Amino acid sequence: MSAPSHWPAVPRSYRSLPGWAELDGFAQATFEARLHTLWPDLARPVTELYADREDLPVVLDRLVTVVARAYLDRAEDLRVLDQRRLSQPDWFQRHDMVGYVCYTDRFSGSFATLPSRLDYLAEQGVTYLHLMPVLAPREGPNDGGYAVVDYRETDPRLGSMAELRDLATTLRGRGISLVVDLVCNHTAREHEWARRAVAGETAEDLAYRDYYFFYPDRTMPDQWEQSLPEVFPDFAPGSFTWVPEADAWVWTTFNDYQWDLDYTNPRVLEEMLDVICHLGNAGVEVVRLDAVAFMWKRLGTTCQNQPEAHLILQAFRAFTRLAMPGVVLLAEAIVSPEDLVPYLGQGAATGRECELAYHNVYMVGLWSALAEGDARLLTHTLRSMPPIPPSVAWLTYSRLHDDIGWAVTDANAAAVGLDGFAHRSFLSDFYSGAHPGSWAEGEVFQENPVTRDRRISGTLASLAGLERARQRGDGEAVGLAIRRILLLHGLVLVHGGVPLIYMGDELGMLNDRSYLADPARAEDNRWVHRPAMDWLAAERRHDPTAVEARVFEGLQQLVRARQGLPQLHAQTPVEALDLGGDDVFALLRTGPRGHCLALANLTDAPRHVSLHGFDRFGPLSGLRDAITGDDLWWDFTLEPYQQRWVVPAP
Repeated sequence: MSAPSHWPAVPRSYRSLPGWAELDGFAQATFEARLHTLWPDLARPVTELYADREDLPVVLDRLVTVVARAYLDRAEDLRVLDQRRLSQPDWFQRHDMVGYVCYTDRFSGSFATLPSRLDYLAEQGVTYLHLMPVLAPREGPNDGGYAVVDYRETDPRLGSMAELRDLATTLRGRGISLVVDLVCNHTAREHEWARRAVAGETAEDLAYRDYYFFYPDRTMPDQWEQSLPEVFPDFAPGSFTWVPEADAWVWTTFNDYQWDLDYTNPRVLEEMLDVICHLGNAGVEVVRLDAVAFMWKRLGTTCQNQPEAHLILQAFRAFTRLAMPGVVLLAEAIVSPEDLVPYLGQGAATGRECELAYHNVYMVGLWSALAEGDARLLTHTLRSMPPIPPSVAWLTYSRLHDDIGWAVTDANAAAVGLDGFAHRSFLSDFYSGAHPGSWAEGEVFQENPVTRDRRISGTLASLAGLERARQRGDGEAVGLAIRRILLLHGLVLVHGGVPLIYMGDELGMLNDRSYLADPARAEDNRWVHRPAMDWLAAERRHDPTAVEARVFEGLQQLVRARQGLPQLHAQTPVEALDLGGDDVFALLRTGPRGHCLALANLTDAPRHVSLHGFDRFGPLSGLRDAITGDDLWWDFTLEPYQQRWVVPAP
């Protein structure tokens, strides 16, 4: 694609950067070849974002200079990584990818001690390690680390930036990609930019107040809030905070100490791009961009999922590829089904936005199907989602560090005969344990008194019934809970993309209410599902009499099955089918790499399945369960909460 004539010319001022002339000729030619090849992808989103600015050429020139400086600073081993990734662009889509998510301090204590736990991760086949927020947070309340005071320093309680670099190198040597969060919607109020904004400082032609949204009175905040939903209605109502030292109202979507950034100012885009490059040069291979749905504000809307937010991500993607093509971007957009797929690229942005995004719709659908014992809503929702580009991938998961919000639309619910509001209420009741017959032990998070929206906190095991079963000493219920846990793990693993295991879920760890004794955490019940790693429980992972072993070894079996199935590559299409009745979920993976039909019994009673007439595999002489290796007939029984991954057998 050639650049339209109205776009600015390709900048050249980066050639005057200190050190550029000393760069060898091949390295210079490589950067310039990328620059010319990528120029349409670089210029388009920036031009659309800032088309009305007379200094647009300067804006683009500054952005190119940022990434050229990062390219100059890139270490030799990371340039080798870039070449490896260019040679294998589907590296994050492969069927042997397995992700693990944890807080560093709650898993190992620090960056320096984490390598001692890598053998434990290797047992699980982990190739992707997301360390929850590691950048320097504000002191006191900090939203679990998502109120960052310095993007270029790490939390000193975890270690230094140099130690993080060393850890990244160690992980890379073990075949594990490091994932780190970048909060790009807001900073802590103590961040240097915010402090200089309050002081009214300027630098060159730059006013730091232009980094944020300041209003002298309630006129504009009141207009904005007519259409803004509240993220934390319990402990942070509203979206604006009065800041006496600034004599102004400041936009604070999440908490009063998290100030939203104003991306209508291109300097904010430039600053954040510079931070992405800084992390990439520290050895981070996946930059998780937090709260991306909120990055652009438009009056009269929810100020989420605006077209300009996508343009910002497209700019981040293109400029990052220019400096460091070994780095990929992950969009943290926990939004409704119709808004989710665009974060992986659509239309002109196909293959040009984020490489990874969370499939929260699948996660919600799995919990809904399990509570109902009915696959219809999950099947319909997956079928109604548009396809994603072949060069990207979903992250699939049963739960993460945040609460679970019930992203079930009224339209999808109505399509299978449900009332959306009533179903969302049912799910909150069920997983809080309030619904008759529920086996779950979750906690309601952030009940909105206006919309009556309620979200749920809880570990995978507690939500799946293990906590209640163990409290009652009910061996049969424990067995059913373990089956539910493994069912969810399996459906996450078979979908494709990067399946994620949240720390402790591999052992069936339960809710941890010790957070209530910590004044800094007691108001936020999400800490109930962020327990410290129980290494004593981990030692029981191979004890055949222990619950931990039944979960851990069951998960290992599923991971080994996934690693042996190239048809689970993310590029293999995913299709939800109607097979075996409403209480059996069927997911078909079929394409040139091969075929796999996952069948899951969503109930606590046996279910008969017949595949007579199923012709999607083509002519067959037999079937096999890829999990167990068992040969299958065309008619078989799924035991309570059992899954089978059916593949053709010669």
